[in-house]
Amino acid sequence: MMLPAEFIRRKRDGKPLAADDIAAFVKGVTKGSVSEGQAAAFAMAVFFNGMSRDEAVALTLAMRDSGDVLDWSDLPGPVADKHSTGGVGDNVSLMLAPIVASCGAYVPMISGRGLGHTGGTLDKMDSIPGYASQPDNALFRKAVNEAGCAIIGQTANLAPADKRLYAIRDVTATVESIPLITASILSKKLAAGLQSLVLDVKAGNGAFMARPKDAAALAKSLVEVANGAGLKTSALITDMNEPLASAAGNAVEVRNAVDFLTVRHRDPRLEEVTLALAAEMLAAAGLASSNADGFALAKESLTGGRAAETFGRMVKALGGPADFVEHSDRYLPSAKIEWPLASPRSGFISGVATREIGLAVLSLGGGRSNPHDKIDHSVGITGLLPIGTEINKGEPMAIIHARRQDDAEKAAAALLDAYHIAEAKPHRRKAVMRRVADL
Repeated sequence: MMLPAEFIRRKRDGKPLAADDIAAFVKGVTKGSVSEGQAAAFAMAVFFNGMSRDEAVALTLAMRDSGDVLDWSDLPGPVADKHSTGGVGDNVSLMLAPIVASCGAYVPMISGRGLGHTGGTLDKMDSIPGYASQPDNALFRKAVNEAGCAIIGQTANLAPADKRLYAIRDVTATVESIPLITASILSKKLAAGLQSLVLDVKAGNGAFMARPKDAAALAKSLVEVANGAGLKTSALITDMNEPLASAAGNAVEVRNAVDFLTVRHRDPRLEEVTLALAAEMLAAAGLASSNADGFALAKESLTGGRAAETFGRMVKALGGPADFVEHSDRYLPSAKIEWPLASPRSGFISGVATREIGLAVLSLGGGRSNPHDKIDHSVGITGLLPIGTEINKGEPMAIIHARRQDDAEKAAAALLDAYHIAEAKPHRRKAVMRRVADL
């Protein structure tokens, strides 16, 4: 085995790394024989010098193999999943998993908590009373078998090398390295035992990758490395220059998802992204002959009520109320204060500082400033108007759900700064910008 210092030196000097040496280094990171300083030096060397596709594949596989790898070979259908790089009002997973599961796939969706200004799928599911968002493996498997899908947090010893390396990257300004982001995301997905994966890579002022060219570079890296590691993967680059749903928060986004599944209300951009991802997943899983066929299957699942039924079965299987879909308002927490925010003038919504919307939710108590903060699942913002909407002075441009009046006032000020109103109607962007697939 190459000594850690020599391994780091090779990457520092831009020389290629052998797969066996990468595996040995990652094993040392996991076991603790590689120090934090050495791991940090490696991360910085990668940050400046990058990695070849083969190196990134080797790093991803080594991180996957640092812990348990789930096996779903006993399931009678294809195993598929989706990963999003995060945004504001992005509750797609809550509809997507049951849609795809109702069409014959199995979706063991291992999700994360909120990070910075972006909401976390796991935090949304915790809004549902009784729902076991971090079950043991037996309950996880039972839910996937019974409902076809389960949206949970990391339960098994999945990719422990990633946990240690990510913590080091977080404090050494190397989080943005595309090869390290790629290995971090994919090692966990590969450890989840998937057969196909679709990625939703966000671009815009509410995304971590604000510039489309950076989002495209990340999508290309993820798709190339995933396929190189044996996982059939494609990606959609989607627009995050405004909230995806008309709701941002935890319980409010769950309520929005139930409305979507039961056809009470569907935000157009949210529907565009959800159905595009569903079509991509169904085609990748072999359940549709094309994306157009997959789109039709997903649409039929929604209109026929199968997706809503599947969501209800998932909630019940993981300990939530059996009649949650029918009576979600009875179970979801609601904030004490609901404050309609009046538009200061007439015109058209011409732009949104999306990141500021996410930060407003965080300031209400709907997110975390540090990992140990307790979340208030009831707070958030609803009625968020999409770009292009015509509004008159005094009409509500959003509704703030807060626990305290001063919290509502601060959020209102942030929203007024975040929304731009112009005289002319702006051009509308497509929510799905482009597709990235392996050559």
